[in-house]
Amino acid sequence: MRAIPLTVTALAAALLLTACNGGGSKTSGKNSSACAIGGVSVQIGSASVAPKAGDTGEIPVSITNQSKPCTLDHFAGVSLNTGKAKTDVPALKDAKAQQLKLAKGDSASFTISYVRGEDGGKSSLEVKTLNITLPGGSASRDFPWSYGPVAVQSGGSGPNASVTAFQQVGD
Repeated sequence: MRAIPLTVTALAAALLLTACNGGGSKTSGKNSSACAIGGVSVQIGSASVAPKAGDTGEIPVSITNQSKPCTLDHFAGVSLNTGKAKTDVPALKDAKAQQLKLAKGDSASFTISYVRGEDGGKSSLEVKTLNITLPGGSASRDFPWSYGPVAVQSGGSGPNASVTAFQQVGD
């Protein structure tokens, strides 16, 4: 006799959880969408420039939502353009992206870290522009690069640079 009430209770709980999960995913998709590069202001902050080859520099990037509520749900896409080729900057090793919801006026930031290369060196990228894409979008924005050459990773597999996860700015 006791097994029947427990089974009915467990079944009812399972149905409620299923209904909540289905409803939640539909609602979250309608309430916010990916932040678009055209709907935010992007500011490159005061950089900690690497003064000489082998030193590490950091470039803070802040975005402020200028339109309807949106979501940042991964890492920013960052590439370095030499004028001849674009090279993607990977996410910082072991960094975990978090989902951030930005209302109009809210800000988030991330940091680009890089190792300075030798001027004119074979293992350096002579970067002209920095290209930024927000997660979930394909539009991008270019910014001038004035931080010196970027070293190439040992093995020549890309720039010795990385991008951190977005962090909420302010309250």
